[in-house]
Amino acid sequence: MDDFVTFCRNVFVPVTNVCRNKCGYCTFRRDPDEPGAQLMKIEEIVPVIEQGKNAGCTEVLFTFGEYAEEVPQYRIWLEELGYSSTIDYICQLCRIAIDKGLLPHTNAGVLNYSELEKLKPFNASMGLMLETTADLVAHEGSPGKVPSKRIKTIRYAGELKIPFTTGILVGIGETLDDRINSLLAIAELHEEYGHIQEVIIQNFTPKPQTPMSDISSPTEEEMMQAILIAREILPNDVAIQVAPNLIDPYTLIQCGASDLGGISPTTIDWINPEADWPSISKLMEMVRDVKLKERLPIYPQYIRKEWYSDTLKELIHELADEEGYRKA
Repeated sequence: MDDFVTFCRNVFVPVTNVCRNKCGYCTFRRDPDEPGAQLMKIEEIVPVIEQGKNAGCTEVLFTFGEYAEEVPQYRIWLEELGYSSTIDYICQLCRIAIDKGLLPHTNAGVLNYSELEKLKPFNASMGLMLETTADLVAHEGSPGKVPSKRIKTIRYAGELKIPFTTGILVGIGETLDDRINSLLAIAELHEEYGHIQEVIIQNFTPKPQTPMSDISSPTEEEMMQAILIAREILPNDVAIQVAPNLIDPYTLIQCGASDLGGISPTTIDWINPEADWPSISKLMEMVRDVKLKERLPIYPQYIRKEWYSDTLKELIHELADEEGYRKA
C-alpha cells in the first residue's frame, strides 16, 4: 500500500443525458420528451467551467449518453447548435475548456478508432467503464453494454496511447468469477498497451423508480474482496479507484485502493445525484492517517512519457509539479 492516496479536483459537465442504452440501474438517461432531457449549450457550459477553474479545479469531466445520434430528436438539437456530430461538438467543448485552463477528460461511451483519434489531441485522458465481461439482465436493451464492444474501445485507446480510465461495477448481477474475468481482461489490455492509468471498483447503489431499485448494494466485505482481488490481478502501475461519495474509503485503502477519483467543489455527481461529494477537509477526515495527494486527470507516469498532444503541453506543464502531481 502506498503511503498516500490521490484525488483530482474536477468539474462535472453532463453535456447530454440522451442515450441509446437502457440499463436497469440508471437514472441519468432520458428520452428527449422526458422532463430533464438536455443537450447543454456552450453558453450554459462556459460558466460551469469558469466556476470550476475559480474553485481550483484542474479537470473538466465531460459526460454524455452513448450514441445519442441514434435518437432523431437529439440530432435535431445538435444541428440547431450547428454541429453534425457529437464528436465535433465534444472537440469544440474541449478546446474551450483548454482555453479556460482546465484539462478535459471525456467519457462518451463506446467509440470507434477514428472518433478516439479525433478526440485525443484535446483530452488529457479519457474513460469508459467496462463494468463487466458478463452478459447480464441489467444490460438488456443496451447495445453499448455488449462487453466485446467496450473492450474494443479500450483496446483502440491503447493503440492510440490515450491515458485511460476503466472499471467494474460491483453488484449488478455478476458473479465473483465474472468480476475476476473482468479484471483479468483489463489487466491483459494494460499489459499489451500500458495505457490503463486507473481502474474504478464501484459499488452499485440502487435508485428509486428503476428496474433494479429493490436490489441490495454489495456489502463492505464484498467490496473489500473486490479490491483485494483487483490489487492481486492488476499490474502495480495501475491505480485502484473507489468513490468516496458512495462508500467509506478507509477500509478499502487498507485493501489496496489508492485513488479517490474526481472530487468536485462546484458540481454534483450527475450519475449519483443523491450522493454528495465530500469536501477536501472531509476527505482528509475520511482517510484518517493516510496522506492525500492531488493529481491531474493525466497520471504522472504518462506526463513523463509525454502521452499528450502539443495542444495540451503548455497547460499540463503549468499545472504539474516536478513529480507530475498537482503543483501547489
